[in-house]
Amino acid sequence: MKRKVSLVSMLLALALAVVGCGGGTSTGANNLSTGGSTSPVQTAEPSPAAQDTIVITHQLGETPVPVNPQKVVVFDFGILDTLDLLGVEVAGLPQGNVPPYLAQYTHSKYANVGTLQEPDFEALSALDPDLIIISGRTSTHYEALSELAPTIYLAVDTSNYMESFRKNMETIGAIFQKEEQVAAELKEIEDKIAEVRTKVAGGSEKALILLSNDKSISAYGPGSRFALIHDVLGFPAVDPTIEVSTHGQQVSFEYVKEKNPDYIFVIDRAAVVSGGGQPAKDTFDNDLVKQTNAYKNGKIIYLDPNYWYLSGGGLVSVSAMIDEVAAAIQ
Repeated sequence: MKRKVSLVSMLLALALAVVGCGGGTSTGANNLSTGGSTSPVQTAEPSPAAQDTIVITHQLGETPVPVNPQKVVVFDFGILDTLDLLGVEVAGLPQGNVPPYLAQYTHSKYANVGTLQEPDFEALSALDPDLIIISGRTSTHYEALSELAPTIYLAVDTSNYMESFRKNMETIGAIFQKEEQVAAELKEIEDKIAEVRTKVAGGSEKALILLSNDKSISAYGPGSRFALIHDVLGFPAVDPTIEVSTHGQQVSFEYVKEKNPDYIFVIDRAAVVSGGGQPAKDTFDNDLVKQTNAYKNGKIIYLDPNYWYLSGGGLVSVSAMIDEVAAAIQ
């Protein structure tokens, strides 16, 4: 009987010794948790760190976003041209009406996720993105898109163009850890703006911005979607009372003749929208326009609608837009 007790005691002591040696972290070992249940001990090899997230505050809310997300979907061509410039890959975009300067994104390796106005939720669900970036044309779908993935709204606020644009670009820089590159691009754009403003300030010429939509025209003034010309580059508006509206204030060519602008900046919607109708140059070829100072002095400027109408708000497009206006005042 004593022999049996002694053998049991020896076995118990040996077991306790083994447990004591295993008290540290070791591969394959189990430790007793404070709650009384067991859980796997972490291995000696470092485990992958959880992906960092940052909270992005935007006009539609606050969204936790992963840093350097792998699958990015973009519903804004200005943001797309920014990501392209920064060397950031995207996984999907609306492939209809992609501006020619971004034609590479019509390739089949990118998922087609609907249109700017109507996302394809089935395609998005199959893609399972890590981040969705939208702007004004997709804003009504923000809540539904947020159910699929972190979604942020990065449209330019036209009432405060440059501050809004700068904030959007810095947000992109923070998400993709491209802060220095973004800062350098913004500095170059700001230098261009200062140069144009200096030239504009040296004269007294006034401008009118017109969107040509088939045979009709709409005027845009300060605070509008094309207000870069007035609010940022410093061109005085020939009519500062133009209604601020997404679609502009519909006007007639009699109005254009009456206001008699020194510059007319034209954005031709028909050139970039399927079935858009009559080209702007045909629409503006009339006797009323020919009576304006802009026509007489060769200062009717047909801006590239791929930048001004389809995209805008990106590092590439905003820079190109400034270049176009700068070229007009040489």
